[in-house]
Amino acid sequence: MQSLVPATSAAVTAPNNPVKAVKTPAANPKAVTATEGKRQRRKKRRETYNTYIYKVLKQVHPDTGISVKAMQIVHECIQDLFERLAAEAATVARMNSRATLRSTDIQAAVYLVIRGELAKHSVTAYARTWKSIARK
Repeated sequence: MQSLVPATSAAVTAPNNPVKAVKTPAANPKAVTATEGKRQRRKKRRETYNTYIYKVLKQVHPDTGISVKAMQIVHECIQDLFERLAAEAATVARMNSRATLRSTDIQAAVYLVIRGELAKHSVTAYARTWKSIARK
């Protein structure tokens, strides 16, 4: 006995079996196609600071652009600074026999890694931001 449902639809029936839903290749983006023979894979997302760098650049200099190479360099600098701060903050927390990072550990790491006037400005900017968030 043949089924009245065409083979290209979403449901395919077999004799003496209940109706099973089968996805067609058009509905499944990872399905195998006859021409390729391999599964199509999605491109893995990379987390970057590029959007934030661009937004800050436009706040400071609205008429200035940035090249892809310059964006990569700034991204690597920010990533390196973040890794240094995280490692130093973990060391400070470990020295105080704690497993959890606190804001004081991060502030101490900022003073140790950045040093000088820039560290003072960054900590005061953090305090100002934290006060504005706490008010809401």
